[in-house]
Amino acid sequence: MFQLKMLKTTSLVLLSAALSAPVIAHNVEISNDVAATFHIEPNHNPKAGKSTRAWFALTRRGGLGIPLSQCDCILKVYTVPRKEQAEPVLNPELSAVNVEQFQEIPGAEIVFPQAGAYELEISGTAKDNSFSPFELTYTVNVLP
Repeated sequence: MFQLKMLKTTSLVLLSAALSAPVIAHNVEISNDVAATFHIEPNHNPKAGKSTRAWFALTRRGGLGIPLSQCDCILKVYTVPRKEQAEPVLNPELSAVNVEQFQEIPGAEIVFPQAGAYELEISGTAKDNSFSPFELTYTVNVLP
């Protein structure tokens, strides 16, 4: 009986801690031997007409980070649904940013023109052949 009561108490404490902990949403995608953790501020809820920062923590197989200085990276933004031969609506310039524990990763300031769904496509090749070419896409819902 005592063990059951302790188990219930412990479960409630853990559940309370989990519910009160801040949640940081990041999306992870993989292409060839490159993975990227993606985040857009604030909390993946950008607003149309307002500047928002998107960043991509790139890593190669084995967990070694890929700074922007080692990658010929390009970011394109498309509206969703995306037609096969669609041109991007935006081509944000990437710059090296420091975010959380990540240093010198690709990031960009983006101003989405209107509310709706957009697809962010980041692609790149290694400047020193240390990773395979990659292409990753993320869908973002922009608020009015």
